[in-house]
Amino acid sequence: MSMVTLSPGLGTVAGGYHSRISGVGGYRPERVVPNSEIVERIDSTDEWIRQRSGIQARHRAAPEESVVDMSVHAARAAIEHAGLEVDAIDAIIVATVTHPYQTPAAAPEVAHRLGLTCMALDISAACAGYCHGIGMASDMVRSGSARHVLVLGVEKLSDFTDYDDRSIAFIFGDGAGAAVVSRADSPGISPTVWGSDGEQRDVIAQVDSWIDVRDDAGLDFPTIKMQGQSVFRWAVWTIAKKAQETLDAAGLTVHDIDAFVPHQANLRIIDSLAKTLGLPEDVVIAKDIVTTANTSAASVPLAMSRMVEEGQLRSGDVVLQIAFGAGLAYAGQVVVMP
Repeated sequence: MSMVTLSPGLGTVAGGYHSRISGVGGYRPERVVPNSEIVERIDSTDEWIRQRSGIQARHRAAPEESVVDMSVHAARAAIEHAGLEVDAIDAIIVATVTHPYQTPAAAPEVAHRLGLTCMALDISAACAGYCHGIGMASDMVRSGSARHVLVLGVEKLSDFTDYDDRSIAFIFGDGAGAAVVSRADSPGISPTVWGSDGEQRDVIAQVDSWIDVRDDAGLDFPTIKMQGQSVFRWAVWTIAKKAQETLDAAGLTVHDIDAFVPHQANLRIIDSLAKTLGLPEDVVIAKDIVTTANTSAASVPLAMSRMVEEGQLRSGDVVLQIAFGAGLAYAGQVVVMP
């Protein structure tokens, strides 16, 4: 048996770099759907929807508009905001649960559309997917395996919504949000606090598996169902604690942050989280839910990009972001704005 001599370090880099978000971007489909277009099919009212969720309207993708199409728009915006050329991107992470193909993933096609052949993959953590992606991208940059990672949260939930289901028809919207995570001279992304509670997998779930659809001629395209009250109680009780753990991991308190960007699931949940955390009055709170509804993995980056566009977030601002969703999964970080 011959002996193989390995080169020192196997060609690895030292690692231990800092990471930061260098750019953000968002894309909202052109069509705006107010509550008035939804209420008749679910025997409801605009007032009932607003009181229950805070939602007034949502964006809906065109029939021919895909998860990949929306991702490319958001990606270009984030890369431009970062001041980079597209070919600087070393990896792409797409968080989504609505790409309609089991395989291939959306990410390689996004890369191709951008003219890239870099590492590209999808992750599935529902509404928490984007924050999972930020954690993964930060680790990649800090370890030295990438300098710039594009993270996308994108959903076309209109393809998976039963518009006759009173519990879900008004909740979801479509859109894409993006961030570029880059190597930095100083820390810009805190350790990620993340986890899951699989015992409650049924409270937000696709009702029928693809095998069920294949084998039962009477089943339509799978849709998503949610036990709203169970999710509400879990989010208010669990996510407030996890948000505090995220601050603790960053060595900060609520008095050290400038903004709070939680998953845009429900305005009452957002208000409850802010109250439980004891956020000072000067902390800006994202409430994109009102006009964009729940866009799952896209909600945090979409909310953040809007706050940047409207001047609510400025360079150097410290932001607590956290998301939660089906799984039940959650993830959060403190980030410094580019």
